[in-house]
Amino acid sequence: MTAAQLAEPPGGRRVAVAGIVTCRQRPGTAKGVIFLTLEDETGTANVVVWAKIFEQFRRAVIAGRCLKVTGRLQRDGDVVHVVAERIEDISHLLDRIAGIVALPAPTQWPRGEGDSRHAPAVDRAALGLAASRG
Repeated sequence: MTAAQLAEPPGGRRVAVAGIVTCRQRPGTAKGVIFLTLEDETGTANVVVWAKIFEQFRRAVIAGRCLKVTGRLQRDGDVVHVVAERIEDISHLLDRIAGIVALPAPTQWPRGEGDSRHAPAVDRAALGLAASRG
């Protein structure tokens, strides 16, 4: 599911979200909890990683540039978090994505078209990033 779609399901729903890691925080007052921010093409997702989960997926949390996180959706007012249950380092897909979207730049874009007509869409399902239901 995309970061934007996290606003839709009710709290407690099991979801999967993937994105580039833009922030890792481990506040001293958080009792071993790590907070991650993942970014995809639709926005950002806040991820809470409890100490027990961190120990299981330590390498991915520390070194992963792109992560797929499966967990439970938690709502606190307008703030939405994914409480991680499983974390997968999918950084290897960045090279694959780069190969899909790396096109030579045209010398001139058609008038009024911008680059949206010419930029290839990334097939999230083909990369294993399809929406998780249930």
